[in-house]
Amino acid sequence: MSKKLQELTIKDNFMFGAVMAYEDMCRQLLEMVLDFPIERVEVSKEHSLIYHPEYKGVRLDVYARDENNTHYNVEMQVSKETNLPRRSRYYRSQIDMELLLGGVSYSELPDSYVIFICDYDPCGREKYKYTFRNRCEEESSLALEDGSYTIYLSTRGKNEREVPEELVKFLRYVKADLEDSTADFEDDFVKKVQETVKKVKESREMEERYMLLEELLKTERNEGRLEGRAEGKLKGKLELLLENLGSLPAELSARIENETDTSILESWLKAAKEAESIEAFIEGMRQ
Repeated sequence: MSKKLQELTIKDNFMFGAVMAYEDMCRQLLEMVLDFPIERVEVSKEHSLIYHPEYKGVRLDVYARDENNTHYNVEMQVSKETNLPRRSRYYRSQIDMELLLGGVSYSELPDSYVIFICDYDPCGREKYKYTFRNRCEEESSLALEDGSYTIYLSTRGKNEREVPEELVKFLRYVKADLEDSTADFEDDFVKKVQETVKKVKESREMEERYMLLEELLKTERNEGRLEGRAEGKLKGKLELLLENLGSLPAELSARIENETDTSILESWLKAAKEAESIEAFIEGMRQ
């Protein structure tokens, strides 16, 4: 059963996005994480369901840029995720592609930071912060200087002396459950976040947007189940037809198993109905 708005904490994606929609809050978070001053931050409305109730791409990461056009993508990550490196690569490519399509040249591409705030230890080294950059394997002191950075923050760190105290307090706040999240963490930024969370929970508009989000997610899940069932039926029919044509090569079997596009599966099913052999079916797939 889904949570109610009043039951959310900062680690819930909707709440995190709602709080970071306040641009000064986003700026302070980035300053704390990156340890350099930022004059102002503009949070992208086009990438946020918080701003766009009808946005179908249900995307809850925070996308922003500062006065130097440095771009930031920040996401709260509660469930353990093994593909964070490739997801960060995807986010950076999205940033670059939008800029290039907008007329920016390669030499003008700004620095970009992809930041994951994890309620677990993504690297297992008990660090509050992990910072990654591209470096030369043969000479570790030689950086690629492509302007891209990936940062993992972990609520499970144990190296308090190596990171700023305010970052540790913020991550402890992120780790807290609903009851403990209202405690005094003795930190000004956390106090501001708590006040903003309270403001979001008191907002009728935010409650309506959260309810709409839940409906969108429910619809997507239902559509996914329907598509999955349709996909399964097509593959079942295809397999029955191919069994009568002969032995299916392992490579071809794997290709069929991995295909998720129902229109492609339907075309293959048509080819299988018309084929008199596996070879003829393979030829029909190419048409």
